[in-house]
Formats: sequence, C-alpha cells, structure tokens
Amino acid sequence: MISEWFQRVGSSIPRGFSRYFILELLKEKTYTGKEIIDYAVEQSNGIWKPSPGLIYPLLGRLLDEKLIEETKDGRYQLTKYGLETAQDVDKINDIVKNQLDVLFRLGNAGRFVALDLLEKISSMGSILSSNLTNMTEEETKKYREFLQDELNKMDGKKVKKNGKEIKIE
Repeated sequence: MISEWFQRVGSSIPRGFSRYFILELLKEKTYTGKEIIDYAVEQSNGIWKPSPGLIYPLLGRLLDEKLIEETKDGRYQLTKYGLETAQDVDKINDIVKNQLDVLFRLGNAGRFVALDLLEKISSMGSILSSNLTNMTEEETKKYREFLQDELNKMDGKKVKKNGKEIKIE
C-alpha cells in the first residue's frame, strides 16, 4: 500500500506524511528508528530518504502523545491509543480514496481538483494530528461523529445534494 502511494506522488512528500508513515508501519510490527528510515528508502526506491533529524524527533513527539511506546530493546510499537488513531486514519483514507477515484474518472479537471483536495487533506491531517492531544473530549467526540457519518454515507452510497440525502446507483 505504501509503495503504491510513492508511485502516485513521486518525490513530493506532503507535510505530515512522515507521521502517517510511522503509524502505518508500526501497525504491522515493531521497528527501530534506523529500520524505519531504511524501510522508507527501500519502499520509495530511494526517492524519499528521511533523515534521522526528521525521524527521531517525530518518534519523540509520538512518544509524548502516547501514540507509541519504546520497548526494552529500543524498538517502537503502537500503544492501544496509537492503534485506535491509526484505524481512524484508515477510515479517512477509505473516504478520500473513494472520492478521489470518482474525481480521477473525470479526466484532467478531476485530477486538478483531486490534487488540490489531497493538499488540503494533508494539511488538515497534520493540524489534527498535532492538536489531537490538546483536543477536549467534546471536540474529539464531534470529530469522531463526523468521520463516522462520512463513512456511513460512503457505505450506503448516500450523498447530500441541495440539502437532501440521495442514494447513488
């Protein structure tokens, strides 16, 4: 999945991707910081070479946010909270992927809109991720309800048009 992403975007790594990359990677197994860097280089065929100056401070922030923890042997793994957050990101990815599939079928105009949308979503994801620990329970609940509502729309193939919910055939 990650290598497919690199094929689509080439060498332009969006802001906030490193954070997502680490959370996604740690869903599978534990890694050291160096292994994370090496895996990124391998998966991108050398296009993306994250520096230790990027990865280790980011790992520190993820530790501070209780999304990951360090094992006794210096490896990193997701916490329960980190896994829940990564699963929320997966839900968002599904929504975005479905929307982008439609936009890409529209030709050049759709591609332009899709690329603009990707940039905005990346920025929004970065802001949300960095502020997640500062969000109140009420804000987190509203955010979770919004995402669930969007998923329900996608599952039921329903969208709102002119204030009315319609089913897509």
